[in-house]
Amino acid sequence: MTDLVIHAGDFTFDAKFEADAPDTVAAFRAAMPFVSQIVHVRWSGEGVWIPLGEHDFGVGYENHTCYPAPGQIILYPGGISETEILLAYGGVNFASKVGQLAGNHFITLTSGLENLATLGRATLWKGAHDIRFELK
Repeated sequence: MTDLVIHAGDFTFDAKFEADAPDTVAAFRAAMPFVSQIVHVRWSGEGVWIPLGEHDFGVGYENHTCYPAPGQIILYPGGISETEILLAYGGVNFASKVGQLAGNHFITLTSGLENLATLGRATLWKGAHDIRFELK
């Protein structure tokens, strides 16, 4: 099942929303199309993230994890650190300068997983890349 399309750098991924995070999905759907830039994570391992500062999606924790698998996208709703969206492309232990965090797993990529490591390394070595989330 494909609910949305994600264009990140030179790649396009199909993805599905996670039913176990209904409030996060509804809030993100309301913000779509969602356009930003990804940068490489600083503390968490093999992931890229969208720093969102004080942006408030109006959600709490649901379906949250500290260890998203490659292809999983999580939303940290803010609190002890800034609001952010993270896409894991390898091993991730989600954290910030204030310590361990947990984010809501609300999207999972369903195609293009073979390109995730390339996107991650390009973001690490070449800098920020554009990202766009669109409903299918």
